[in-house]
Amino acid sequence: MADICEGTPNFISPAGEQALELPLSSTVSLNCTAWLGLGPNCTLPSVQWLKGGLPLDDGLYYSPQEDHWARANLSEVLVSSVLRINLTSAQDYGAFTCLLHNVSSSSFVLRRAGPPGHVAAVLAALLVLLTLLLAALLYIKCRLRLLLWYKDTYGEVEMNDGKLYDAYVSYSDSPEDRKFVNFILKPQLERHRGYKLFLDDRELLPRTEPSADLLVNLSRCRRLVVVLSDAFLGQAWCSHSFREGLCRLLELTRRPIFITFEGQRQDPAHPALHLLRQHRHLVTLLLWKPGSVTPSSDFWKELQLALPRKVHYRAGAGDPQTRLQDDKDPMLIIRGNAPEPRTLDPGLDPDPEGDLGVRGPVFGEPSVLPHASRVTLGEAQGSELDVSDLGSRNYSARTDFYCLVSEEDV
Repeated sequence: MADICEGTPNFISPAGEQALELPLSSTVSLNCTAWLGLGPNCTLPSVQWLKGGLPLDDGLYYSPQEDHWARANLSEVLVSSVLRINLTSAQDYGAFTCLLHNVSSSSFVLRRAGPPGHVAAVLAALLVLLTLLLAALLYIKCRLRLLLWYKDTYGEVEMNDGKLYDAYVSYSDSPEDRKFVNFILKPQLERHRGYKLFLDDRELLPRTEPSADLLVNLSRCRRLVVVLSDAFLGQAWCSHSFREGLCRLLELTRRPIFITFEGQRQDPAHPALHLLRQHRHLVTLLLWKPGSVTPSSDFWKELQLALPRKVHYRAGAGDPQTRLQDDKDPMLIIRGNAPEPRTLDPGLDPDPEGDLGVRGPVFGEPSVLPHASRVTLGEAQGSELDVSDLGSRNYSARTDFYCLVSEEDV
C-alpha cells in the first residue's frame, strides 16, 4: 500500500528545463503538473516548491495554487500547482523546481532581462535611411535619363499631322543671339538630335494681333522655342504687352519653351520673367548655364523632353509622314507617273538641272554626270533661297517640305 501511495509521478509540466528572462517589477506564473498513481486509501499528495534546492515558504511574493483531478476509479490523480512570483528585487530570480513524493521536476530558471537592446533597431533604421538616400540620389542623378527613356519608349508620336518643322525658334536680331542659335542650338538639335528647326529673328508679336505670316509659320511647327535674352526682353512688346502676347502664344502653340541665360544681367523684376515664373505650369522655362554647352548636360535633356518625340527610321525608308499618307513626292512624279525605267527621263523635266544640277538616277545606280551639267555659284546670286545645305539633301527621304497634291492636279 505504501508503494502505491508513494509512486513515481509523471511530470507533464515543465517538460524540460525552461529559462525565462524577465524584467524587474514583472510577474510570472510557473505551472507544475504531474500524473500520480493513487490507491483507495491514499491521501491526496501535495506539491512543494523549491528555490535553489531549498523549500520556498508562502509569502507576499510567492503564492502557489494547487488543484487535483482524479479519475473515475481513483487509480490516478492529476496534480497541478501554479506559483505566481512578483519579481521586485534581484533576490527573486533563480532556479525553481516543484517536488512531489520526493521526486523533483525540471527547473524553471528565472534571469533578469537587461535593458532593451536598440542596436538592431538602430542599425535597421540606418540601413533603410541609407537605402532611401541612395535611391533619392540615383533619382536626382538619372531622373532626366529615365524620363527620356520613357518618352522615347512610350511617349506620344507626333507625326502625320501636317507639320513641317519640329520647332519654331524665335530670337532677336543681335550678334549674341545669332551666334547662340546658329552655332550652338541649331547644330545640336538638327545634327545630333535629329530635329528640324524653323529660325526667325523677327519680332514674335510686334503688333496687337499676330500677323498672317506668323500664324502660318507657327502652324507649320510643333513647338515654339523663344530665346529670352536681354536683347529679346529689350523689345517694346516684352515690356508693355507680354501678358497679352503670352496668352496668344498659348492659343497658337503647345506649351512654349523659353530659354533664359544665367550669365546675362537680366532684370529679375522684368514683367516677362515674373509672368513666366508665375505660369510655370503652362510653359517650359529653361536656364542656360556656362556648363550647358556640353552635349550631355541637363539643359539638352530638359529641352529634348519639351520637344516632340523623335522616331528614328531606317535609312531609305522615306519620310514617315509621306509614307503613311501614301502621298506622291512631287519631286519624283512627272505627268502623274514615273517612267518604267527606274530613272527619270531628262526630256520630260522642264528644268533638268534644277537646284542640284543635272539629276541622276533616283532609284537606280548613280550614273556619271555630264561635264556640261556643272552649275556655278554665280548663277544663283540673284536668288534669295538659302542654298547652303542643298548638297546634303536626300530627296529619297525628303523632310524639308511637303506638297500635298493629287495626280489629277498635276
